Formats: sequence, structure tokens, C-alpha cells
Amino acid sequence: MREPEAKRLLAGTLVGRLPNGMAPLAIVLAGAHTYGTVGGAALAALYLLASAVGGPLIGRQTDCHGQSTTFTVSGLVSGAALVAVAVGSSRLWQVAAAVVVAGGLKPPLEAGLRSLWGTGPGSVMPTRAHQRTALALDAASQELIYIAGPVIVADIALAASPSAALLVTAGLGITGTALVVTTGASRSWTPVDDRSRDWLGPLRSPHLRILYAAMACIGVPIGAITPLAINTGTRYDASWLVGGLPAVLSAGALLGGLAYGSRPWPGTAPRQLSALAALFSAGWLAVSVSGGPATVFAATAGAGLFMAPLLAAAFGVTGALAPRGTVTEAQALLVAALDVGCGLGTAADSLLHPLFLPATTTAGALILVAGRRSLAQSDARIASLAPRPVHPLEATT
Repeated sequence: MREPEAKRLLAGTLVGRLPNGMAPLAIVLAGAHTYGTVGGAALAALYLLASAVGGPLIGRQTDCHGQSTTFTVSGLVSGAALVAVAVGSSRLWQVAAAVVVAGGLKPPLEAGLRSLWGTGPGSVMPTRAHQRTALALDAASQELIYIAGPVIVADIALAASPSAALLVTAGLGITGTALVVTTGASRSWTPVDDRSRDWLGPLRSPHLRILYAAMACIGVPIGAITPLAINTGTRYDASWLVGGLPAVLSAGALLGGLAYGSRPWPGTAPRQLSALAALFSAGWLAVSVSGGPATVFAATAGAGLFMAPLLAAAFGVTGALAPRGTVTEAQALLVAALDVGCGLGTAADSLLHPLFLPATTTAGALILVAGRRSLAQSDARIASLAPRPVHPLEATT
């Protein structure tokens, strides 16, 4: 965080990403007032789907035209669309259209930050060790979004109205985007001139396709944590688990991310990724076989310890494997893959066998192990996230 603009980039990105944790709940509450609970939930699902589709598309535009213009325009339009949702309309299709615009044009600040902190040109971090630590801190601190976001929405909705919560959400998104795009690092980040213009983008990389498939599996238990908490609390007549399990998962991730970023770890980046996926899977197996509220709580904390390090390793590998000129889109596709898994976990957890969650994470770990040889072909680019030499002129910029 001593590096120039690192604190502002992280703070701006966290503020700008608060809508990720606020908008779905605010949309549910606002939509339920007019269209009922089912209608509000459907609008929130539409927002999340639009975000998953729009993130990579905006990321591609960022790789082509730079961060400042792309993020500014998309952030303003997305914020205006949330304001339109807050104002409301008697016609459901108009509100649905505004929700799609708000989600689909939400600037991928998460991917943009990792393109600045990753292994490619334009990174603000002077060494590979700095980059690894920064990515781990990013992965850990993003848990605050999903802890603070719903609390902020609930407080505003109780004190004022769900529409007011949507207006605050829009304002925070625009404010965070402004903090990011006005930094020198974001303004000076330029697209690569010789970008290959095929429609597949990062998906033309077989290495990234393997990684995305694995991370979609990894995302399933992350999305399932809320229904899992509700079901577990009901089973053991322990209502405190409803909020306790998501909170302890996030707390574990925060601690694990800080520990992962605090020191170098042995092995190449793909090997670290495979090992962390296996440990994450073991954590969810422990959750599934736990026999009481206390053991479920402890096992969920254990699984959380490996979540942020696993995501940080995936971010680092993605940045290194991204084809030239596609780094932002590649990072946005990783987020989309995780979102797909999260959506599946949210929808399916209450319907399937208790071992469903460890089975999906095991599948993700096996995909990474099976593809390790393919991922290892880029070890020269990843360089195990080891320190790289810094030119004297580079160190002063």
C-alpha cells in the first residue's frame, strides 16, 4: 500500500463495487413493494445475469479504448439506470429494462484493478512479490463488500425507503468509479495496439478455458452459503447460523487472504492454485459432514481461510495467461465464471444432496490438476510470482 496511488485505487474500487453487495437486495426490496416478492427477486436475478454478461463486454471495450472513458461512461449510465429503478414505473418492462442497463453497464472495476495490479504492462506494483500481496489483499478486502453492503441497504430501507437505498447505491457506484478513473494509473493505462480482434477474445486460450471451468465449480459453494445457512439454522434450531455462516466464511476469507499475501509460498502459481482448490474442497467436505451448529460454524470458517487465497491465485494466473490486449476482459470473464457458479449454488443447494458442494469444489480441483500441465506451459510468464528486476526509471514512476 506504500506504492503510489495503491491506497486510492483499492479504496475507490471497494466503494465502486459496493453496488455488487447492495443493488441485488435493494432491487428485491424496491421491486417487492410494487410487484411482490417474486417480482422483486426476479428483477434482482435479472440484474445479476446482466452483470455476468455485461462485465466481459465492458472489459473488452476497456482493452480496446482504455479505462478512463469506458469506466466513466458505463458508470454514469449504470448509475442513472439505478436512479430510474428507484423512481419506479407502473410498467414492469420499463423497470426490467432499467435493471438490465444498470447491471449490464456496471463498470468492471474489479477486473480493471487487477489489470493494473497484475503481471502485465502498466502494473503499478514494482515487483512480483508486491503484485501477489496486492492481489491477495484485494481478494480479502472484497469480502467487506458483501458484509457491509446488505447492512447499509437494510439500514437505509428501514430509516427511509428501498428507493433511497437504490439512490445511495447509485451514488456510491459513481463515486467509486470517479476515484478510480481520476488516478494517474488509470488515466495512463492504454490498450495494446496489436490486439487480435477475434470475437473469442480470452476464450481462445485453452489455458484460460480450463481455469474458467474450474472456477465456475469453485463458485458453487460461495453462492450456496446463504441457503445453506438458512437450511442449517432450521435443521439445528439455531437461528444465529443464518447470519453467522456467511459472516464467518467472509471473516475466514479475510484472514486467509491477509496470511497468503503476507509472505511468499513455495511452488509455481498453477501448483499453488491446485493445492488451494484441494484445501478449499476439503473444507467444504468438513462442512457437509459436520454434526452440529458449532462444528458447522468452525468448518465454514476453515473453508473460508482458503477462499481468498484461492481467488487471489486465480486472479494472478488469469492476468499472466491472458492473450495480449485482453487482460481486463480475461479478468472479467473469471468473475463471470465465478458468478455462474454462485448462481447455480444459490439455486440448487436446497434441492440436492449435502455432498453436492464438496463434489463441485472437488470437480474444480480435479480440472486444475488435470490441466496443470497446460497451465504450467505459461510458468515462464507467471514466474511463480517471484520478484522481477525493476528499472530505475520504472521505480520512479
